Amino acid sequence: MSESFRTTPHDQPWSTSPGNGYQGSERPAPSDDEAGEAGKAVLVGVLGGLLSAAAYMIYRRLPDEQKQRLHAQARQMVQERITDLRRNFNI
Repeated sequence: MSESFRTTPHDQPWSTSPGNGYQGSERPAPSDDEAGEAGKAVLVGVLGGLLSAAAYMIYRRLPDEQKQRLHAQARQMVQERITDLRRNFNI
């Protein structure tokens, strides 16, 4: 490599490690607890995605009458929740 394209200072030796040569030390390896927590988070995400996909497939197959009842129930729940929040915050 030519000295004219060098990105590190001239008095610093070439770095053989990946990166730009300015890193002092390598990043510490994650602990077992951190790796376990990340694995659990991924598992929960995957299971949540599968569950929502299954629920959507079931919902699509429902007759229109049941879909309308579900919409009405959801609307009523949201309205009740908004009323509770307004009452709690005195809005």
